[in-house]
Amino acid sequence: MMTQEDKELLLRKGISEEKIAEQLACFEKGFPYLKLYAAASVDNGGIVVADEEMQKTCLAAWDAYKEGDKKIVKFVPASGAASRMFKNMFEFLGADYDAPTTDFEKKFFDHIHDFAFYNDLNAACMDNTGKNIDALIGEKQYKAVVANLLEAAGLNYGALPKGLLKFHRYADGVRTPLEEHLVEGALYAAGKTGEVNVHFTVSTEHRELFAKLVDAKAAEYEAKYGVKYNVSFSEQKPSTDTVAADMDNKPFRDKDGKLLFRPGGHGALIENLNDLDADIVFIKNIDNVVPDRLKGDTVLYKKLIAGVLVTLQKQAFGYLEVLDGGQYSHDELEEMIRFVQQKLHCRKADIKDMEDADLVIYLRKKLNRPMRVCGMVKNVGEPGGGPFLAYNADGTVSLQILESSQIDMKDPEKKAMFEKGTHFNPVDLVCAIRDYKGNKFDLLAHVDKSTGFISYKSKNGKDLKALELPGLWNGSMSDWSTIFVEVPLSTFNPVKTVNDLLREQHQ
Repeated sequence: MMTQEDKELLLRKGISEEKIAEQLACFEKGFPYLKLYAAASVDNGGIVVADEEMQKTCLAAWDAYKEGDKKIVKFVPASGAASRMFKNMFEFLGADYDAPTTDFEKKFFDHIHDFAFYNDLNAACMDNTGKNIDALIGEKQYKAVVANLLEAAGLNYGALPKGLLKFHRYADGVRTPLEEHLVEGALYAAGKTGEVNVHFTVSTEHRELFAKLVDAKAAEYEAKYGVKYNVSFSEQKPSTDTVAADMDNKPFRDKDGKLLFRPGGHGALIENLNDLDADIVFIKNIDNVVPDRLKGDTVLYKKLIAGVLVTLQKQAFGYLEVLDGGQYSHDELEEMIRFVQQKLHCRKADIKDMEDADLVIYLRKKLNRPMRVCGMVKNVGEPGGGPFLAYNADGTVSLQILESSQIDMKDPEKKAMFEKGTHFNPVDLVCAIRDYKGNKFDLLAHVDKSTGFISYKSKNGKDLKALELPGLWNGSMSDWSTIFVEVPLSTFNPVKTVNDLLREQHQ
């Protein structure tokens, strides 16, 4: 039963009682595993490898597109706190030993001078202890160094988002991931007027810090690259929070009897993406950035996948205009079928049995929907999602990015299919979100709600179930035309732990 206090909370969040009932039903029935056809690969055509001629054609297509009047936006999810990045160092602070003991801890201290944040940390140590880092280490005060890195009295890196941390060192200073994304935007997403649109999704408590950094740095990069930045921010909407449930699938209540809500995961950002005024949107995670000397591959392949996208979009738009005109032959319909099957990788087993009138309805539906081209890197054992051919609710088979949680790992065949996948999803997408008449798609209409995920957490010692919405590049984009293109591993350099910053790619 909903109390008056519950109803007032729902009103503040913009969540209906119907939505709560829908979420609780998800806890009750769970989510079905997806039916797999095969792992997408180069061998079965699910992943495209661009040869020299294709590269040349697609790069030219992107250069031509940028000279038009379309709006290009770089969309960067940046709300995540860096606390997980420093998990090992938090554990060191709480350990019952005082000197570095694990290999991770030893590596951190052995190479502490190599971090881009070293000078800031050294200054914080001087301010708070009157001693520099070398002196503290000489006196075996290792935890004092880490405390100054992580805690609020020092750099507060344990509570800040990754986007604001010092990642890379240059001869003329240091850069944060936010700055590296600004530079990237200038290199592949500037329109003909030189305007670069970059949108960061941030947490409410850090929005002002992001804005301050942009104000402090944008002019420097505008001058360096001859561009003009238009930087915007949004936050995950409270209405995308999901209610927690107890082990009996009833609404979980905290010690004060209040309903507990949790963030709905990165899938909630489909709402932020849906609010963008854009034709083409690049999506990449905040921590996947490299210094300038290694940006060549990143820029080349961003342009390449964008060129693939606008080339295929142009062809799809042309077919839709033919269908609109009503003057088409059966041969032309067959040409469209081949395009949907071979270029958009969407197949329907009984398509040969369909009458022309039904074919037109089917083709219009598959051609007139959001489109995305996703870069895929060769699998190197990273955790996370991969490219698959999966069955959809309408019986078609299409390309999807799937997480292990969406696959029945108890089924030996499906488990083997996942483990033998040749490629991995590095979150490298370029998306087309307007239809052939120039109208924005309603992206929320293309979400597969049956692809959420239930995880198990605890609050105040009580077990609870948490509901994650369909992932942004998983179920939230399930009903999009999807193309996978192989990109080199050099374009994938995430920073999951602080010691990743010591890798050659970040030095």
